[in-house]
Amino acid sequence: MKYADIIIDISHERLDKTFEYIVPSELENQVTEGVQVVIPFGQGNRAIKGYVVGLHDKPEFDVTKLKPIARVVKDSIAIESQLISLAAFLKRNYGSTMNQALKTVIPIKKKENEKLKKEISLAVSLEQAKIELTELLTRTNHAIGKERLLRELLEVDVLDWDLATKKLQIPTSNIRDLEKKGIVRIDSVRTFRNPHINVDDNKKIITLNDEQEAAAEEIKADIDTGRHKTYLIHGVTGSGKTEVYMDVMEHVIKMGQQVIVLIPEIALTYQTVMRFYARFGDRVSILNSRMSPGERFDQFERAKSGEISIMVGPRSALFTPFANLGLIIIDEEHEPSYKSEVVPRYHARETAIYRASLTGATVILGSATPSLEAYSRAVSGEYKLITLHSRAMGQAMASCEIVDLRAELQSGNRSMLSNRLKELMADRLAKKQQIMLFLNRRGLMGFVSCRACGHVLKCPHCDVALHLHSGGIMKCHYCGYTARAAKICPSCGSKYIGSFKAGTQRLEEIVKETFPGVRVLRMDADTTSGKNGHEEILSAFAAHEADVLIGTQMIVKGHDFANVTLVGIIAADISLNESDYHSGERTFQLLTQAIGRAGRGVEEGIAVIQTYQPENYAVVSSANQDYEGFYQQEIAYRRLLAYPPCSHILGIQVSCDRQQDAIKQADILAALVKKCDPEIVIMGPEDAYIGKLKDVYRRVIYLKADEYDRLVSVKDAIDKFLLEQKQYRNTTTWFDFDPINTL
Repeated sequence: MKYADIIIDISHERLDKTFEYIVPSELENQVTEGVQVVIPFGQGNRAIKGYVVGLHDKPEFDVTKLKPIARVVKDSIAIESQLISLAAFLKRNYGSTMNQALKTVIPIKKKENEKLKKEISLAVSLEQAKIELTELLTRTNHAIGKERLLRELLEVDVLDWDLATKKLQIPTSNIRDLEKKGIVRIDSVRTFRNPHINVDDNKKIITLNDEQEAAAEEIKADIDTGRHKTYLIHGVTGSGKTEVYMDVMEHVIKMGQQVIVLIPEIALTYQTVMRFYARFGDRVSILNSRMSPGERFDQFERAKSGEISIMVGPRSALFTPFANLGLIIIDEEHEPSYKSEVVPRYHARETAIYRASLTGATVILGSATPSLEAYSRAVSGEYKLITLHSRAMGQAMASCEIVDLRAELQSGNRSMLSNRLKELMADRLAKKQQIMLFLNRRGLMGFVSCRACGHVLKCPHCDVALHLHSGGIMKCHYCGYTARAAKICPSCGSKYIGSFKAGTQRLEEIVKETFPGVRVLRMDADTTSGKNGHEEILSAFAAHEADVLIGTQMIVKGHDFANVTLVGIIAADISLNESDYHSGERTFQLLTQAIGRAGRGVEEGIAVIQTYQPENYAVVSSANQDYEGFYQQEIAYRRLLAYPPCSHILGIQVSCDRQQDAIKQADILAALVKKCDPEIVIMGPEDAYIGKLKDVYRRVIYLKADEYDRLVSVKDAIDKFLLEQKQYRNTTTWFDFDPINTL
């Protein structure tokens, strides 16, 4: 006999209550996770609907008190079942409770107040309204507002309340008087908040080139014949992947289906969404983390009601409740932001492919620098690889020069700008062309240390260095702790204490000092804190209100500025020196994307990479725009050391406010893993990369295995142990499969 865990109503915020029911033998083949069922509920056995969120062979409660499922609902709303199945997938494959998974796939946990507008209409016939108006006019001191309202309602069927009271200046008391007499009716009508988008009415008709058209036609042909696959479009920067997406999207929408487009972060929203709005108008909606809860709620309601066909947003947009989803696009699929950093730590790529399998949808992944995971699957035939070799408008790829900063230092140049970069900047400024300078740092960010004894000032609550910001403030970027900048070393008393200032703010100062009168825009986390911060800066730069755009990673991804002919990459090696096996891949991706911003218009572009490691294969491959060459070297390194995608890793982190308890619990779990699977590779337990965060101590264990399912089995065994364990219940344990950052 089987037993089902059923959740009663997923529309409310109380998602953590499930009820156990018996699965009758005649329904065993029909009851699966996510299916909608009718069950007897409560003392009166009231028949209500619920969703199956789990199935198991052993009951958790007294069988004599359990009731059987009455029936499976035929033709139930598919989307609710899809989301439940998706939650079950996250729980099973990434490690979380069902409640955590449900709250992930159903982002609107609490129903926001509906936005309502009031409308006024006649409650009587037109003839009767005319009689009322005539009677009104016969009175000597009749209310002008009532007259104006009746005259207006004889012309229009419905009058907006705000229009009546503000523009027509009809007193509220006059409207209410007519309502009491039964002459007019006031209705509250639901209206949806819609994020404001300024759309350029001058629509450009895009004609696909031969490569783009062949790519789009191949995908559309498969869709038409019912072959729903996962495609990887590997196109050089500027190859026009977005135009291919839109051509396929239009095809899917004409079939009556909906589309989800994932973009990696808010910085991409403005230009990307503009293209979709220009093509598809108000059938497009967006999601981003800066929207109000009410705006987000309304976008999901619009999706449910069928008012929109396209949702564009970060990974959370993947859970848009479309009833007839036909296509999921993941642009810049290599981006780390597609991996959730909170439990359940799912990857949008794998989750999208699973959701597509539930609906018979197609998945398109796109990138100029695909992740090794995606490209290796394309090479093996698991995904279908489509390559765009040239830029959409036929422009030449930007040329690239590598500047050895070691030689710059030897020549006496200690500036953040190399002599070659300064020379090229002067030339472009004289020609009224634009420049982008990319630095992978923020503000005046730099750790504060003593030059006498080497002591580094750290946050008292987290095992991380404090960073100096403008105004003489040291800040912890994890817990927000702040302190005044130290003038004397607390360790040795030396006054030789300070920070290495190599951030965007310092770079902005240097550019203005070097080129007096230059117009500079800076785009980083500090300057884009407002709701429309990204849009305002990008719009200003596109309108040529600045000559130079300085920024962090957000300026090099997906933006298209025709007048940018020079890109300078400052301190390219920073990402190379991360203690993470992804460091080479991330460096190659960042540099390639940055180089790709140059020369997208009529004029040829050039990029300058400033580095202390000019011979590194990631740097050389990016300068040559040689993805295949980079992939061959990187995959050989991964294969040699058994790193993903050549194997799988499970990170297990144990945290506790008592250090000894965290250590002991991690040791117990490591021993349990060894007992469960003696052949599995265990690394640790060790202190986490940040051993203490907000006064909580953290230990980490890494497991390595060829098969993902072996790691899932270990996760399940640990979950079962934690459920039954009596000791160290004050510790918290979570899992991260194939982590993208060091735990």
